[in-house]
Amino acid sequence: MEMEGEQVVVVRNSKFKSVCVFCGSSTGKRNCYSDAAIDLAQELVAKRLDLVYGGGSIGLMGLVSRAVHQAGGHVLGIIPRTLMSKEITGETVGEVRPVADMHQRKAEMARHSDCFIALPGGYGTLEELLEVITWAQLGIHDKPVGLLNVDGYYNYLLTFIDKAVDDGFIKPSQRNIIVSAPNAKELVQKLEEYEPVHDGAIAKARWDVELLQHDQKQQSPQQKKVSFNATTTTTLQTEIAL
Repeated sequence: MEMEGEQVVVVRNSKFKSVCVFCGSSTGKRNCYSDAAIDLAQELVAKRLDLVYGGGSIGLMGLVSRAVHQAGGHVLGIIPRTLMSKEITGETVGEVRPVADMHQRKAEMARHSDCFIALPGGYGTLEELLEVITWAQLGIHDKPVGLLNVDGYYNYLLTFIDKAVDDGFIKPSQRNIIVSAPNAKELVQKLEEYEPVHDGAIAKARWDVELLQHDQKQQSPQQKKVSFNATTTTTLQTEIAL
């Protein structure tokens, strides 16, 4: 507990340093979604967790980032240059890091985060969410993934995942990759208690290899020659770990 003037600030410790939040560029039609974004921001600040997000200033993205920033929390927004004029409509919040494309955006968001939380959102939020779930399934990372299931928003998605388990498309052990809760405090607590799923059949791919392969695609032929030996060494290390 700390004193700031006459205000008492309760600080709760966390094993995480930063949280990646996926959320919509719209606020939705119901106030409960905006309220949930503010509640999540307050929970991150209370635990002194940095926010990593998609960099936009609109919708739930704007609400959660402004709330964290205004309360003194660190905010890192990662956004493709081509979307800056569309998703940043006012003053930028915290640190904004432009990147080349959507792939690099997701890779950088994941690299700078210790866990993931999805607020309600649309196609983009689902795409980001499912990709980090898949990365966990493949062993690319061991970071927990949480759904802030505001007023049952993600119930149908969870039902679909349970159906995929029942029909043999997702292993029962991998169902536990995702945790969910109806409010921010409960969800963050579940993420803190999360134990990674280690399935013997899952390749223990390395995150830095994934990033390295993407970086190579952006290099010129001459640059690729320079990095060939480093790539070979890293790939060999990955094969040994499988």
